[in-house]
Amino acid sequence: MAALKGKALIAYLIVCVFWGSTYLAIKIGVTELPPFLFAGLRFLIGGLVLLAIARALGDPLPRRGDWKTLAIVGLMLLAGGNAFVVWSEQYVASGIASIFVVTVAMWTALFDALIPGGQSELNWKVMAGLTLGFLGTLFLVGATPAEIMAADKRGPIALTIASASWSLGTVYAKRHPTKASPYMGAAFQMIVGGSTVALVGTLLGEWPAWHLSARGIGAIAYLVVFGSVLGYSAYAYALRHASATIVGTYAYVNPVIAVLLGWLLLHEPVQARTFIAMSTILAAVVWIQFSHKPAVGRSDGQTVGKSDDPSSHLTARPPRRPPQTEEAPS
Repeated sequence: MAALKGKALIAYLIVCVFWGSTYLAIKIGVTELPPFLFAGLRFLIGGLVLLAIARALGDPLPRRGDWKTLAIVGLMLLAGGNAFVVWSEQYVASGIASIFVVTVAMWTALFDALIPGGQSELNWKVMAGLTLGFLGTLFLVGATPAEIMAADKRGPIALTIASASWSLGTVYAKRHPTKASPYMGAAFQMIVGGSTVALVGTLLGEWPAWHLSARGIGAIAYLVVFGSVLGYSAYAYALRHASATIVGTYAYVNPVIAVLLGWLLLHEPVQARTFIAMSTILAAVVWIQFSHKPAVGRSDGQTVGKSDDPSSHLTARPPRRPPQTEEAPS
């Protein structure tokens, strides 16, 4: 079944809404809690919950030979990816962060072509798309060179690092497939990544600033339940009943929902420049995907081993099973 129908359509809509709203929950949480402890404990709790669910469903623990791969992917996606998104939202609006994250698809196309063993090559069309997309990110920072130079660059730099790290993790996962079940693999990655980020927060001395409030608890609970467990389960269900290309279009919906929620609930300013930049980046991603050709002599039978990020649908084939990682840098 390739089209979205019935329960698969409901699952797809859940992914669009819940994963689009995670940026709002992160923004609320980071205003109440120190960023690295907030990000780390959120994933540690989510990973433990998903581990319990996977074991209850009969999934075996990952083989020892898969531990290294799952740990590396978890560190790249969550410690290097999501944690920097959380940190960045101290300085940028949640909607802006969601638009930056769309560039994951561009970084993935670039790394997949540059790192040996990939499926793609850098042709002029892909390079044109990458250039257009990065111009769109610059437009998010400022409309003129003077505005760009004067802008606070902490958030944009952190989001760029997050997107690049997430993409490297994606490419690494494609090169090193494991036999772990998708839910068990995601749980292991969340536990490793979450523990590492929480350790970073501890070393940075964030615990004195850790004071749980109703808003902080609500943000963590929302991200664990709806962003991690329910969102990932819905994504996995949708992938089982529809093509990866169709399900992957959630990545175009997420920033729209994030921008609208930030504007409605947090009164984040939305300018015409925001929508122009978002349209430019989305157009670049679509252009790259239509220009994405397998390199000569390379296999195109692999799928991206990830879930919540805009590049999870770069493959032309639906995966045989849901991807092995949990969530985008959101």
